[in-house]
Amino acid sequence: MVLLELSVTPMGAGESVSAEVARCVEVIEASGLPFELHAMGTIVEGELDEVLGVMRRCIEKVAENHPRVTCAAKVDYRHGAAGRMRGKVESVERRLGRRADPQ
Repeated sequence: MVLLELSVTPMGAGESVSAEVARCVEVIEASGLPFELHAMGTIVEGELDEVLGVMRRCIEKVAENHPRVTCAAKVDYRHGAAGRMRGKVESVERRLGRRADPQ
């Protein structure tokens, strides 16, 4: 299984890119893969081919409206491990003895 963290950004789109982020989230939702949106990107969990395909479709979706798109991505590949998107956070929270939630 793979965790993929990605951030797709249209170049020259101005200060706010939330409309394009929303378009990417729709692509990710349509994939059926578990994901988590956060302030600096999105984490998607699945098989390597699946998550790379999602990333490609997100880039292509944003490129429909913008001639130049950048993508920052980080992959965590681990054999046989699933449910790591939440599991990794829970591991840290166990060590803290509390939720790692500032709110």
